[in-house]
Amino acid sequence: MKINLTHPNPALISIIEDPEQIITLDANFLIAPDRRPITKRGIGFEQFREIWLDPIFSVFPNLAIHESVYDELVGISPQNYVDAKRDSIPPEIIIHKDSSLTEVEKILRDTIESKIASLTKYDPMLDNKDDRGKVKSLSYIAVKGLLYFAANDNNAIQLIEKSEEWSTGLDNVQAIKMYELIYYLYRNDLADKTAMKMLYKYQYYLTDREKSTNPGWGDFSSSMDSLYESYFK
Repeated sequence: MKINLTHPNPALISIIEDPEQIITLDANFLIAPDRRPITKRGIGFEQFREIWLDPIFSVFPNLAIHESVYDELVGISPQNYVDAKRDSIPPEIIIHKDSSLTEVEKILRDTIESKIASLTKYDPMLDNKDDRGKVKSLSYIAVKGLLYFAANDNNAIQLIEKSEEWSTGLDNVQAIKMYELIYYLYRNDLADKTAMKMLYKYQYYLTDREKSTNPGWGDFSSSMDSLYESYFK
């Protein structure tokens, strides 16, 4: 995935100003990344929980997932993690359920879902698993007027950022990338800084192609400082 540092992301600025807003997560925010065999080293779920999940759930009190994303969680560990967040009192995660849609909202959801699905591997008629989570998530939050979708998936981000060009119906949805929240945690001392550097490198700076297109950590963090420093209090 290519790092974009050409201009500030209004969605990240809004989250900097008010981190208590609802942020809906794609499944890849909850599943430990595994880039083997590109690298010999994987990141186990417990390590991912410690360096990434616990910090973001601590910092952002209104994280959400669509119910279809729960089905995409690979392995019992991430499902148990979400179950514990859902069942805690008060709940520490919001689960978007299609049963909450009104009849009018369902019609609008189906329209948006059809537009999005044609640009993904998901077929509403088959209700197959491929890309199901992001299609269901995006169409739900568009109908409900929720603003922010956090993903580490280039296709999902393009569905949002090219909404007008591709007529996806997602004009009011804004994308937040994982690398932007890695920076947010690092900048505000809200997570282990060494772990944030490691996670950035693991996700965006491993292959020769990534190293030719994405900045190393030092250039990345200094460029992000230039873009966002004035927005931090």
